[in-house]
Amino acid sequence: MSQSPILASVSPARSLGERTSTTAGTWGERRQARLARQARCPHYPTMALVVFLRGVNVGGHRTFRPSILARELSDHDVVNVGAAGTFVVRKPRSRAKLVAELRRKLPFETEVLMCDGRDLFRLEMENPFGPKASRPEVVRFVTILPRADRVGAFLPITLPPGREWLVRIVGSRGRFVFGMYRRHMKTIGYLDQMGKRFGVRATTRNWNTIVAITLILKGEGKKTG
Repeated sequence: MSQSPILASVSPARSLGERTSTTAGTWGERRQARLARQARCPHYPTMALVVFLRGVNVGGHRTFRPSILARELSDHDVVNVGAAGTFVVRKPRSRAKLVAELRRKLPFETEVLMCDGRDLFRLEMENPFGPKASRPEVVRFVTILPRADRVGAFLPITLPPGREWLVRIVGSRGRFVFGMYRRHMKTIGYLDQMGKRFGVRATTRNWNTIVAITLILKGEGKKTG
């Protein structure tokens, strides 16, 4: 995603050495913060992948047993998360080979979305929803896009508009769009509209699934598929 240029003015009174020191200090602070995050979590993911299958085990269509698939992919050290087709791949080889194996073992055609584990890990650490708990009738979710697009121009989105909303999209980070929905039989229809609004085919997981993924990445979740 392209970014608009940032123009910075430098006071003539400051020396070149002072400017260099400030820049290095800023870079150093970012590096120290990153190292501190890794120190707090010795299992900080550097190679793991997270796989999301789109539109499986929904309404009796495209059904399969995710735990069995995870065992069949044991060479990649795959852990299944829930029933919606979500997997943590802790020892991936190449992405192309992994996708080929997935397609060969699944009994139907489906779309496969992948992201680096560290990207989800970073999202969970930032916690875009804040520390306040949601109400019981509200579910927090993350929609995964196939690529990072300039979705910020569309946000926020409330469907349907007004006080009786069912889906609210409040922000985005790269390939991830996050929001909340109310438990209602019409909600899934509004969730399906999101990908169409962004012009891509996306998939959605609730925030609890994202947290469960990061626990596995940290080595604190379940150990096998």
